[in-house]
Amino acid sequence: MTAFGTVFMPEMAISWFDGSRWSAAEIVPSDSLKLHPGAHVLHYSSTCFEGLKAFRHGDGSIKIFRMDKNLARFANSSRLLSLPEIDVAATEKMIIDIVRRFAEDVPEVPGSLYIRPTHIGTDPAIGKAAAPSVTSCQYVLLSPVGNYFSGNGDDGLRLLLEEDSMRCAPHMGMIKSGGNYASALGLILEAKKAHNVDQILFCPNGDVQETGAANFLLIDGDTLITKALDSTFLHGITRDSILTLAREMGMDVQERQLTIEELLERAARPDCEAALSGTAAVLTPVGTLLHRGKEHTVGTGKLGPTTAKLKKALNDLQWGHREDSHGWLTAV
Repeated sequence: MTAFGTVFMPEMAISWFDGSRWSAAEIVPSDSLKLHPGAHVLHYSSTCFEGLKAFRHGDGSIKIFRMDKNLARFANSSRLLSLPEIDVAATEKMIIDIVRRFAEDVPEVPGSLYIRPTHIGTDPAIGKAAAPSVTSCQYVLLSPVGNYFSGNGDDGLRLLLEEDSMRCAPHMGMIKSGGNYASALGLILEAKKAHNVDQILFCPNGDVQETGAANFLLIDGDTLITKALDSTFLHGITRDSILTLAREMGMDVQERQLTIEELLERAARPDCEAALSGTAAVLTPVGTLLHRGKEHTVGTGKLGPTTAKLKKALNDLQWGHREDSHGWLTAV
């Protein structure tokens, strides 16, 4: 089975900022990118990206899910990293044009076409450790994908609760930047090797935040609990979508602090569920929490009915099986 995100369309959209204006977007081969070895991004991590999906509907149309929300986050990440300001309208056109070019390659559901806009600083200046890149490049890669967590079925993921470390620097958490993922990678690899877990759930000082690549949701009966938005963790668009759908189902959605103690106390209840949400992960069940050497089963340890219901509601909207009453879909 091909690993998620390892197959790419042969072309991508690209645009360059020369310090004063963005160039017209071009379609170029996606197998290479020419950069000076001293480019700012290679030394000082001036890079951010997005992840969104296009879906093939039953009538043959192609729809992109929540592109406006992704573009707003992309622009915000660029600002917070002091990268040149992106032209949101031009970036939207880049995305639509490249998806339209490869519309025939959008997989049938449950597959999708994963869209990866990326913005990087290109100044060839290794003396700019404390200064931003005034030139940059943005490009849009496409990758046909299936499930992110393959082979799990209804079995829940295993998470290690990490109290002593954060995924990234607190003021950087809401930025979708490569450095945030790199900073957590060593801890995640160590946890996988030592504890046979799928991911780490970062809980600095007992505050339940997020995993290395997804937001965390706790579902206890008709109550859904997740950390309130702040700068320390990623403001997930799938998270936002799931919370909106949960409220429409009459659930009590609580965005607030969640401690490890409360998490483990609720997890022991038979009808409790937990899940990871993200563009790639969609809504993936969590079955086991490992804390200080002890395993805690979340509910039944498998996909729960409410998680399944929320995931179906989201997929039905993305796949065109229900009305898009929120205006979340953009036609290509």
